[in-house]
Amino acid sequence: MTEQPPTAEYRIEDLAHLSGATVRTIRAYQDRGLLPRPERRGRANVYGGTHLARLRQIAGLLDRGYTLASIKELLEAWDAGLDLGGVLGLVAEIDGPWTDEEASRISRPDLDAAFGGTSDEEAIAEAVELGVLERIPGEDDEFLVPSPQELAVAAELHSAGVPIPAISGHLREVRGQVEHIASRFLDFTTEHVFQPFLDHPPTEAEAAEAAALVRRLRPLAQQTIDAELARAMRTLATRYLRQHLSEALPAEALRSAEARSLVRSASDGAVREQAEAGGRTPTEAGAGSVPEPRSAPGPSPVVPAAVGTSADPRTAPDPGAVPEAVLLPAEAVRAVRALVGAENTAAFIAAAAQREVQARTMDALASGGSGSGR
Repeated sequence: MTEQPPTAEYRIEDLAHLSGATVRTIRAYQDRGLLPRPERRGRANVYGGTHLARLRQIAGLLDRGYTLASIKELLEAWDAGLDLGGVLGLVAEIDGPWTDEEASRISRPDLDAAFGGTSDEEAIAEAVELGVLERIPGEDDEFLVPSPQELAVAAELHSAGVPIPAISGHLREVRGQVEHIASRFLDFTTEHVFQPFLDHPPTEAEAAEAAALVRRLRPLAQQTIDAELARAMRTLATRYLRQHLSEALPAEALRSAEARSLVRSASDGAVREQAEAGGRTPTEAGAGSVPEPRSAPGPSPVVPAAVGTSADPRTAPDPGAVPEAVLLPAEAVRAVRALVGAENTAAFIAAAAQREVQARTMDALASGGSGSGR
């Protein structure tokens, strides 16, 4: 018969050293009912291997994000003899990676090169605090990178001109917002999917079913965020571009752009009206480009502009009408050209004249007059 090793016995200080917990934490666990009371021997408390194992279980569950209250329920179920294999499987499923991205390493020279070639101890310390970098014990010249994609984004932003403190501040802000979204997604799925598994300590079969649901729903949060982020960026980027361009462009350029838009609408309307009446377009009727104004004495020199005419303004343009030269003030031609460009000047003048003729015709018909000019 083999001799059994003696049962391990510890003082509270020894138990704290072996478990990594403090003496104060061990006593707090006892008060909460998470840890069995020690055996009393005279004036000394004696702890055993079960206490050490229990402390390590608690530490593992705390690392996975469990609260002390939920840990107490799990341990009570375990002590009651319930099979927690399925529950621990569910814990492992939730605690597993939520991304296919794999961690990598980066040397200090490569890190400095990725951010402009300058070593910045303060920036590295902040990156470590944010978890973008992790120090490797015993290796001062190399870092662990939990998310290479996140580090690559930061490097690209910096190369585009964004200062490192601004990148860190942006990451802190985004992280808070994303954690809020993740919390809302968990609340949503808990209410509608996982609540039946959480009302009581789940059986092994229920825990296995819940773990399968976690695997099934795991990608949905990221897919939803990806789709909504793409939609929002498309909408807001267009809006931002318009807003900033409108602030940057001079008022004259904006007015010119608006005038060109109005000219295109007016010209299109005139073309449609003449086409429906069997007439020709302004260009076909002789409304070509207006020649450059010639210098001439006098306060208001004039230049010829070829526009089609009609015998009666209430009738459609005559298809056989010969273009007629009309003298316009050079100042007016220059103003139109500044608004719409040389290539649209003639079309603008023709459309404006046509619109004025139609307006006067409507006024004359409404008043019962002959439609002649006032």
